[in-house]
Amino acid sequence: MILLIFKTIILYTIITISYRIMGKKEIGELSVVDFIVTILMAEIAALSIEEKNMSIFYTITPIVTLIVIQKIMSYISLKSSKIRNVIDGKPSVIIKGGKLVFSEMAKLKYSLDDLLSQLREKGIESIEKVNYAVLENNGTLSIFQNNTDYPFPIIMDGEVDYNILREIGKDKKWLDNLLKTNKIDINDIFYAFYRKKKTYIIKKSDLI
Repeated sequence: MILLIFKTIILYTIITISYRIMGKKEIGELSVVDFIVTILMAEIAALSIEEKNMSIFYTITPIVTLIVIQKIMSYISLKSSKIRNVIDGKPSVIIKGGKLVFSEMAKLKYSLDDLLSQLREKGIESIEKVNYAVLENNGTLSIFQNNTDYPFPIIMDGEVDYNILREIGKDKKWLDNLLKTNKIDINDIFYAFYRKKKTYIIKKSDLI
């Protein structure tokens, strides 16, 4: 019994420290990698407690390994938007101008029941009242009603989203002229979005 209590305290401490290392995130904000690491850590801890004869070091080693993997993947995702999109996916517009984008819903295997349920949770009873609805990487639904303007992300980490450009009726020539006029190198752009017929740019060089 004393050994069991000791192992539980040690595991609780290790997992608490591990989550601090992984970074502060709500459950709904976990990426795919974070979620997998969370599940595996819970399973390893549970197995260690159940197996009384298992050494605590056989539990610590895989947990530390998982944390190292998580930190490496987070770093790679931060540096490369392409890899981040492969791992976590991209936000998807599923309602546009009060109409459903069925092709995107089918690709995501996101049902109409799921959509209506999330709309009801936000107090919206009609799809027609939604200007844009975006299904985020973590499965949450971001809703922009008809009285709000959706910020279209056209550049993230220096990568241009040409689908968004087409969405707002712009093209590469328009973007090149915009960057040339503002004397901005595309590789220095951290985030740029289009809203209310204006383009807003956050440069990497301006970040603290």
